[in-house]
Amino acid sequence: MSTDIVGHWIDGAESPGTSGRTGDVFDPATGALARRVALAGVDDVERAVASAAAAFPGWRDTALARRTRILFAFRELLDAARDELAEIITAEHGKVVSDAQGEIARGQEVVEFACGIGHLLKGGHTENASTGVDVHSLRQPLGPVAVISPFNFPMMVPLWFVPIAIAAGNTVVLKPSEKDPSAALFMAGLWRRAGLPDGVFTVLQGDKEAVDGLLDHPSIKAVSFVGSTPVAQYVHQRASAAGKRVQALGGAKNHMVVLPDADLDITADAAINAGFGSAGERCMAISVVVAVGDIADPLVEAIAERARGLRTGDGRRGCDMGPLVTAAHRDRVAGYVAAGAEAGARVVVDGRDVVPDADGSGFFLGPTLLDGVTPEMSVYTDEIFGPVLSVVRVDTYAEALALVNANRYGNGTAIFTRDGGAARRFQHEVEVGMIGVNVPIPVPVAYYSFGGWKDSLFGDTHAHGTEGVHFFTRGKVVTTRWPESDQGGLNLGFPRND
Repeated sequence: MSTDIVGHWIDGAESPGTSGRTGDVFDPATGALARRVALAGVDDVERAVASAAAAFPGWRDTALARRTRILFAFRELLDAARDELAEIITAEHGKVVSDAQGEIARGQEVVEFACGIGHLLKGGHTENASTGVDVHSLRQPLGPVAVISPFNFPMMVPLWFVPIAIAAGNTVVLKPSEKDPSAALFMAGLWRRAGLPDGVFTVLQGDKEAVDGLLDHPSIKAVSFVGSTPVAQYVHQRASAAGKRVQALGGAKNHMVVLPDADLDITADAAINAGFGSAGERCMAISVVVAVGDIADPLVEAIAERARGLRTGDGRRGCDMGPLVTAAHRDRVAGYVAAGAEAGARVVVDGRDVVPDADGSGFFLGPTLLDGVTPEMSVYTDEIFGPVLSVVRVDTYAEALALVNANRYGNGTAIFTRDGGAARRFQHEVEVGMIGVNVPIPVPVAYYSFGGWKDSLFGDTHAHGTEGVHFFTRGKVVTTRWPESDQGGLNLGFPRND
């Protein structure tokens, strides 16, 4: 058993840190302690931010063409390392290798988007906006920024933010989850090989002490966060109070509305894929199927049949679904299943009884399907973040819409139907930020922006796409006049554009 320390990445090299504190990192498939991670203290935060601050002036002034070449080189290195990186993610998070590879591929889309950032950084120019006066606009980087990412996507979520921030001329301090910290260090090595100057990308490992240090630090100009809603609220409030620009993406309770005319097989497949992929540890996972009318009985039967056929086990063995990230999280999710049954839901498929294909004592909970769930049950109201799919039955489209809109979250939703009019009405009326029509996980492509409504987002700016570029830059407008020597004179009236 290896108990190596996963350290920070500061000034272009791995650093063990100075706090003396460490956290445990497990292999979720076996339950074994795999390594430990350094947890930053005040001195580590100071050193990391100081490195980013020192690197900023030079990186800001680096030609855009040079920055873009480094982005292209990073893209090629990331593509070549996809298999190795996927193995690292699976070993610490537990998701199956194919899912880890898909995570990297979706993150790489943002890298490719950032390679073309020049189009979005260019300003506008107006000649003779007023007589002899020209006006032009430009966008400039903010300075050192912080990215605080969750355990469920140790590579994709950082890639939503880091490439855009770097391409725009900022320096970045990434605080990855302490549950699966190694992917961030691997990424740091790729950036260095791509030619990124030391200090432009920094990895600060740690827990709440590291987070608070970044939120409070005066040199950090902006914070991007993804995680649970309570923590997102905390990050937004604390960082905003410190005068920082903040985008904090919170939790979700994503509904899949199924109308009576939906294709049964396609819909059941989609519910399985979206509900149990990555063991349900996705902010875009479908956790509630809203079955409208007569489709409920055959749909529950079709989903149950598929769920029972899934193979749960070690993600390195070609299984369909891996473990949850920690034993405590597995027990928490199992507790919701018990609470749902006690409240009156019918446990159609019980993942607590799963026999996984794995060695050791991993953190497994199999696919679980609950029918007859009502909005008052905790299994409905709370974000469970596990392989638990709840079926809520309603009689009409109007009831389904009202259910979705009454929920405190507004991250993602989907509707399955063959009726184009119903789908068009749904996408217009539903109060959710990301919508799928016969698409169960409507994660936008990189040149659109990712983010929800209501308690799923704190701050006004979504991730990546045009909104992401605007978040990591700020605008200037320059008004220029080159007067002739005879164009002087006093005039205290308000300037007019004549």
